Amino acid sequence: MARTATINRKTNETKISVKIDLDGSGKYQINTGTGFFDHMLEQLSRHSLIDMEIRADGDLHIDAHHTSEDVGIAVGQALSDALGDRAGIRRYASIDLAMDETLTKAALDVSGRPYLIWQVVFSRDKVGDYDTELFREFFHALAQNAGITLHIINQYGENNHHIAETCFKSVARALRSAIEPDPGMAGVIPSTKGTLND
Repeated sequence: MARTATINRKTNETKISVKIDLDGSGKYQINTGTGFFDHMLEQLSRHSLIDMEIRADGDLHIDAHHTSEDVGIAVGQALSDALGDRAGIRRYASIDLAMDETLTKAALDVSGRPYLIWQVVFSRDKVGDYDTELFREFFHALAQNAGITLHIINQYGENNHHIAETCFKSVARALRSAIEPDPGMAGVIPSTKGTLND
């Protein structure tokens, strides 16, 4: 069965469309109107091997807050829809991801229970044209709407671009491992309670 989903979300602040294929090859078409955010979302797609089409038209004349949050909501909803009852997946994964002087850990549980631990500090308010405080807003919205327990911990680093990029790449790689089929759990929901959606 295809693990795909399409989400269209419209508010007075943003218009978002998202299409994903969990069993893709990391192909992407992304345009949010914010260059650095696009670059990070491209990393999320490429390194998770999830095909993503993301289009966002938001109130960027104010700032990128609503766009970032609403993209996180829509991508999270798409992930949840594409995962269905979450039967047969590995569910858990973690990775320590290095990029030059920076090391970031991402650990997640595709549990149906949303939670975010964010231990990431930036030394600048912006990377490129993007407010660094918005990275947390994106991941919070993603975790809440995907039903994922997500821990992101930057262990060290100096370059803010590298810190941001390792957050997205580590989450991508952990997500890739957690949602892939587990040969020993074919068709089985990986929980003793029998569900991961309640």
